[in-house]
Amino acid sequence: MKLSNGVTGFYNSEVNTLPQVDGKQFKQLCFDVISRNNGKVVDFITPQYPTNFYYAHVEIEDNQFYILLNEHFPYLAFASIVEFGNIKFINKPVLYEKFSSLYRVIGTGELNAPLTQDLLKQTELNSVELEQISYWRPETVGQIIFNYWD
Repeated sequence: MKLSNGVTGFYNSEVNTLPQVDGKQFKQLCFDVISRNNGKVVDFITPQYPTNFYYAHVEIEDNQFYILLNEHFPYLAFASIVEFGNIKFINKPVLYEKFSSLYRVIGTGELNAPLTQDLLKQTELNSVELEQISYWRPETVGQIIFNYWD
């Protein structure tokens, strides 16, 4: 996966600004999709310092999980745990098609891929992001796309 400039939420404000996804649209879609699957949205969290993603805590048939959306790019993932510094990504193939018309749904294979120097060389990440990566030392692609960095 090619990591886009600004995906971490860090950028040089003098050079550029970051795109923003439509959080209201994501929230509405979560409520719609989950209710159509006989579930409920337990909580919906907007990006707040230091996170760079929206997430919905949902429950379908006693199965609780999270739907995450990067704040700046339409990258969506599912997780069983979302805690500071600990996100456990999962696949939810049944829900992929419900979100894939608006978002790039990323599976665990890509999210849990190890972060290597070769991969970093192929990214579009800016210098501020590379500094943050050097500081926080994420181990996977998912830890870059969905992070708690400050």
